[in-house]
Amino acid sequence: MTATANEPNLREELVRRRLAGRATGRRSTIPTVDRSGDLPLSHGQQQMWFLNRMDPTSAEYLVSSALRLRGPLNHRALVRAWDALLARHEILRTRYTLRDLTPQQVVDAPRHQELPLVDLTELPAADRADRADQLMAELGDLGFDLATEWPVRATLLRLGAHEHLLVVVVHHIACDAPSTVVLMDDLARLYGGYAVGDEPVLPPAGVQFADFAAWQRDRLRGELLDRHLDYWRQQLADSTPLELPTDRPRPRVRDWRGASVPFALPAGVSAALRQVARDADTTLFVTLLAAFQALLSRYTGRTDIPVGSVTSVRSRAELQRLVGYGVDNLVLRGTWTGDPAFTELLAATRGTVLDAFDHTDTPFALLVDELEPDRDLSRTPLYQVAFTLQDDAPAGDWPAGITAEAVWPPTRTAKTDLTLHVVEGADGELRGHIEYATALFDPATVQRMAGHLGRLLAHVG
Repeated sequence: MTATANEPNLREELVRRRLAGRATGRRSTIPTVDRSGDLPLSHGQQQMWFLNRMDPTSAEYLVSSALRLRGPLNHRALVRAWDALLARHEILRTRYTLRDLTPQQVVDAPRHQELPLVDLTELPAADRADRADQLMAELGDLGFDLATEWPVRATLLRLGAHEHLLVVVVHHIACDAPSTVVLMDDLARLYGGYAVGDEPVLPPAGVQFADFAAWQRDRLRGELLDRHLDYWRQQLADSTPLELPTDRPRPRVRDWRGASVPFALPAGVSAALRQVARDADTTLFVTLLAAFQALLSRYTGRTDIPVGSVTSVRSRAELQRLVGYGVDNLVLRGTWTGDPAFTELLAATRGTVLDAFDHTDTPFALLVDELEPDRDLSRTPLYQVAFTLQDDAPAGDWPAGITAEAVWPPTRTAKTDLTLHVVEGADGELRGHIEYATALFDPATVQRMAGHLGRLLAHVG
């Protein structure tokens, strides 16, 4: 969930309500776990591990990112910085094995990992961008054997004497969107030291993910867990799958292959939506979610619209730079009767989001086991449509004369039937893409949906 400087009221209320009811006094610290003993997986990691064991070749849960680096890049310094990054963050050199039928983390000692350089300068200049896109897609399709491989790889593509593309692929068991920001920031600092012949000096890495996973397992049990589970049992009682009109029948086993359709909102619409949020004392996230659920209602004829989103586990100061699977899935169920005005829908959605964020301590994997023990392999559990709002990927100057620009790798997977991804640019404009399952939808269908969404948002604003 993203908040801007103009959205303090709801953000403050979320913080207040997240802290309400907790015991007063000093918070317990997250202890360091003995690495010679068993290292349990977090609940989210265990879900990722299980999905990987079902299909180790799947690209569905890979996190791909890329940086366009312009300037006199020192390849040797970048290789040293990459090795130092892997040494700094244990989760990047962690394997996952079974011990007494229970998955465990195995943290390997630091060692050199290849950072291949692929030279595209021999191709005609007009062909290099297409070849780079093709390679990014191919690299993002290569799965990991989590039992034997580290869950990360990087490749450097040379597009010119002073232009490179750094492609990084990490399995979701070891990474999420906030993690990529931390990793790229650390990599830039490490590179800056090695590029000028110095030993980089970075502050301590902080909490390692194995310590967080053990702390989470120990904390989420007993009365606290039961209280949150009771809320979700009531909130999701009698919820049924959302059946969108599709171009093809649903396969018996869900196909994770996907594509995306981009869209952008005019500056005036983006500004108007923020004003709507301010007038309703809510956030842009809530406003976009309410509009999206209204659109889905028109498509399905339903007034009970469960939409998935994500929440971060980084609620404590020492977890702000945590690298690992530090997000969890959240079900935001919008229900209403009749044909309410958008202001009424917005107020109801605000309450739903506040209540849901009060109960984010319940791991989604436990919810699935509790509420949907008999899985339907043709669809994702508990929700089939999702929505995310995030800030634009940061870009800027690296040390030693390098300019860095984030590049979005091509989308070739779909985690749900349909996902609306909205990005809030540094200029305030809203853009994004609709990710869709190619087994269900044709591109033209999703393009029409993007057009409908744009017209709805213009009307809302």
